[in-house]
Amino acid sequence: MAPHPTDRRGADQRFDVNLSILFTELPLLERPAAAAAAGFTAVELWWPWTDTPTPPRAELDALKKALDDAGTRLVGLNLYAGRLPGPDRGALSVPGEESDRFRANIEVAAEFAASVGCTALNALYGNRVEGVDPAAQDALALENLVLAARAAGRIGATLLIEALNKPESPRYPLVSAESAIAVVDRVNAATGLGNAAFLLDLYHLSMNGEDLNEVIDRYTARTGHVQIADNPGRGAPGTGSLPLQELLDRLDKAGYEGWVGLEYKPGSRPSAEAFGWIAN
Repeated sequence: MAPHPTDRRGADQRFDVNLSILFTELPLLERPAAAAAAGFTAVELWWPWTDTPTPPRAELDALKKALDDAGTRLVGLNLYAGRLPGPDRGALSVPGEESDRFRANIEVAAEFAASVGCTALNALYGNRVEGVDPAAQDALALENLVLAARAAGRIGATLLIEALNKPESPRYPLVSAESAIAVVDRVNAATGLGNAAFLLDLYHLSMNGEDLNEVIDRYTARTGHVQIADNPGRGAPGTGSLPLQELLDRLDKAGYEGWVGLEYKPGSRPSAEAFGWIAN
């Protein structure tokens, strides 16, 4: 019998589906049911409302109902990150309106996460802004991340800090595991809560040319969530050259027990057909 997608393979890995990159051929409220039909009980999302950090209560309630009706648990949620997908890579270090939007989103996102049992909030750092001192952006980022970490702490959640890849995000300053871990350390030092953690995305780190085995060995204990896609192409495992099963096994041996988010493109096929690798 083929393993169920949410069973952990080998050393019992658990997979969740990112509904902001898979099943996007469907309206948002239909995606949880589609993921459930494909055999998943857990999903994650980028902030679904790219045009507002504070959507109407009715829209939040509708998404909660869609998740509940499908029997899917939301295990990861991005805080407001600007236009994503699109040119933005977060808002929290961008002075002015975007920083204000991020702050307005913190309590809304935390309250929604608490209502659906989500205990991981991802805070994308934001691009460098031409003409703005990077040190000023970093100071603003720390202020906003401290606010987010405290809100996450109030609901028993982890605040995730993610490294992206430089080829696709050239103005994003966190393009190595080490740089993201440094921010995690600064946030934890500032709050004393210890609830900031690293989001280890094997695709992004591989695009940056990092030694993935070394990253896993050094930082698994600091990791709050894992995401995967193959490289090149950001497709399903087996479409590129990354030894993803070996890397996931290494994570297990290093003590990682959390969710593994499937954050890859389905290609030209329907998303429901993009999980055949799990049975291999």
